[in-house]
Amino acid sequence: MKIMKWVSAVIAAFLIISPLSAVSYAKETRTITDESIYDVLVDRYFNKNAGNDINVDRQDAAQFAGGDFNGLVDRLATIKKMGFTITSIGSVFTTETYDGWTPTSYEQLEPHFGTEQELKDLISAYNKEGIEIMVDFPLSNVSVNHEWVKDSAKQAWIKSEHNGLVQWDLANAEVQAALQEALMQFVNSYDFGGIRLTNITDADTAFLNRLIDSLKAQNSALYVISNEASEANFDAAFAADAATVYRNMFKNVDLSTADLLKDVEPYLENQEAAPQLMIDSLQTDRFVLDATEQKMFPPTRLKMAILPLMFMPGVPVMQYGTEIAMNGEAGEQAHQIYNFKTEEELVDFIGNLQSIRNKSAAMRQGDFALVENDNGLIAYTRKLEDEQWLVIANNTSKTKQIILKAEDIGEGKELRGVLSNEIVKQNKNNEYVVVLDREVSDVYQIIDERGWNIPYLVALGIVYLLFVTFVIVIIKRGRQKRSTKDAIQ
Repeated sequence: MKIMKWVSAVIAAFLIISPLSAVSYAKETRTITDESIYDVLVDRYFNKNAGNDINVDRQDAAQFAGGDFNGLVDRLATIKKMGFTITSIGSVFTTETYDGWTPTSYEQLEPHFGTEQELKDLISAYNKEGIEIMVDFPLSNVSVNHEWVKDSAKQAWIKSEHNGLVQWDLANAEVQAALQEALMQFVNSYDFGGIRLTNITDADTAFLNRLIDSLKAQNSALYVISNEASEANFDAAFAADAATVYRNMFKNVDLSTADLLKDVEPYLENQEAAPQLMIDSLQTDRFVLDATEQKMFPPTRLKMAILPLMFMPGVPVMQYGTEIAMNGEAGEQAHQIYNFKTEEELVDFIGNLQSIRNKSAAMRQGDFALVENDNGLIAYTRKLEDEQWLVIANNTSKTKQIILKAEDIGEGKELRGVLSNEIVKQNKNNEYVVVLDREVSDVYQIIDERGWNIPYLVALGIVYLLFVTFVIVIIKRGRQKRSTKDAIQ
């Protein structure tokens, strides 16, 4: 057994020697395009502390299920494995609903989720693993039982009430000042990495920019985004139809991808902030619902959607449960309790892609060039200095090929498929031809042609040698045991 452990160690050491080892992960000041966001509902993730299960009913999808801050810490390994750099945990204020969308305070934390210290412990645990915590701060649409609503001195702050939710008069200077004070007090109490301002529809751009400026003045590294479209200076732009656009491209094969760069082009032209890239959100139907309605296999559909979006210019945003192909209509059915007993095929797939993105500055910040975009056949390159990548998604019903010319990527190159291990070399026509089967995607690193992979061949030779040695040792031990047994008899 010791020999086999040694063999495994040697194999692992040589496997580390790969094209990716040449990719550096920069430690310089980060921007939002260096990040990827995992969007989770605290209540639906994992119940670690039974002591805060107040009137919890896991059989009623509309009630609290017991998930808490401690649960997010307990299951941190899953999020880390997928490589996300920001975990967005929604609103954490006292609330009348499990999703946190009916806040009753801008100061008190929801008891179901945990205490102030437990939230601080959550932030600390995630920060140690290189993951920032983002929280929501709702500017309006609070519960009729919100502490401000109950204050007789603040009745003029209320603009309207509908379906048990109160909308503040966000044009009121007193309301703006109170919200800014509450926001700053909240942010100053915890080491958050990001704030998502929600329910901003009635807020004018000038007010939103004042909030953003105040937050940045307190912490210049703090990311500020929203889940609504706005002209304010958010770090990442949100498009209301983004999820719909992308899900309509990938829910089946051979669909139009004409709008692939609809939200990316304004960013590339320096007209808008980096787009949030997503196939669904906490407010929408699950992408898997669309795929199943098309009678398609959800894991394949998810892979086809996730891979090309992961490396496009922008900020990947993924809803919790995507990695286990969670289904459901918008609302409670889409907010199922996380099932940690599900196969981790998609977890591993996402983790592999994120490993590339997190290590490669080119994949996050490099120049983008579209090579092909034809009804499901998508190919583009990312380049930064000497680092080049080719991303291909063949979301069609037929085998397809992509042809790159030497003048586009350089002479004497080779393309190495990260997922397929395929190597594509320059042909006699000075072209690089990549062939992909239907519903297959891959990421190719473009590097100088290496010829024979000597390290790999050496590693392979050592592995065979060690294996033969192991077999010989086992045979000798068997013979010795038989000889000893015969001698005793």
